[in-house]
Amino acid sequence: MKELNNLSYTRPTLRDEVKRNKIQLSMIVVFLLVWAVYLIGNFAVFSQFQIYRAFLTTIPFIGIMALAATFVIILGEIDLSFPSVMALSAWVFCRLIIMDVNIWIAALACLATGAALGLFNALLITKIGIPAIVATISTQFLFRGTVNVLAAGQGMSIIRIQDTVFAQLAVSNIFGGRLPMQAVWFLILAVFCWFLLNRHIFGSHVSFVGDNRSSSQMMGINVTRIRIMTFVMMGLFAAFTGILSNIEVRYFWPNQGEGSMMPVLAAVFVGGTSVKGGRGTIFGTVLGVFIIGSLEAGIIALGISGFWVQFIYGAVIIVCVSIYSTMSGKRTSD
Repeated sequence: MKELNNLSYTRPTLRDEVKRNKIQLSMIVVFLLVWAVYLIGNFAVFSQFQIYRAFLTTIPFIGIMALAATFVIILGEIDLSFPSVMALSAWVFCRLIIMDVNIWIAALACLATGAALGLFNALLITKIGIPAIVATISTQFLFRGTVNVLAAGQGMSIIRIQDTVFAQLAVSNIFGGRLPMQAVWFLILAVFCWFLLNRHIFGSHVSFVGDNRSSSQMMGINVTRIRIMTFVMMGLFAAFTGILSNIEVRYFWPNQGEGSMMPVLAAVFVGGTSVKGGRGTIFGTVLGVFIIGSLEAGIIALGISGFWVQFIYGAVIIVCVSIYSTMSGKRTSD
């Protein structure tokens, strides 16, 4: 009995909490440093709400796909096809709108297309055994080629849906035009993904599989099902982004989604998700999305030539990943 009393609970100290959350704290420090540079460099611009409203209009299109990509990378996999999934799903949505199909049905068909394309990727990886990077590079070209063939290089206008309830729920401005609805959707999905990763068994299984696939199988986790569900989720989020972006611009182009791959993946890695899998946070991804999504506008606002954009992108990613690797005590050669 005396020994049991000695095993009483000891409340963690502030130092213990800092040590346990050092990666998340370092993300916040990097985020604040970036914003401090913006404010010091051009206080007149970054002290006004207009610049932040512009960020909230454009950043969610990267952010929503980055949320799903976080699960894929924690799983220890990679998906390079999501820009093409976004385009093909969006083509289905816009084509049905042109054919006078109800917008809600068109949206469901778009999401179903995204899920089906994600499932196709997953089956190539889990059933045929093609490595994820090879499979999704291949389907990136396959899906993009399909869009080009179906669209025949032509765009589609969907301006007639701008006054529908669906369009207002998707991308309208609320609170007197201050807050874009796409930012609200990003927030809702970020909270959902946080609970899914941290409070649901699916998130635990994703982390376990990403950390050690063999051990996960020995624990009774259905590894194949988890991998399939994660890629289907990526397809769904890419399709949803396609819906929002098309309603925002009221037009579809076959090259939709091109140029989104690097910002999405950069946001995930800047947010502290390990490329080796098994570790990552939705909170970090959200911060990474705002860092990456604001860089180009921030660079221009600071009066720096646009030629520096890609250079600074690369420098920010290297610095952030180096900080997280140092804080975690791990090296890529381990």
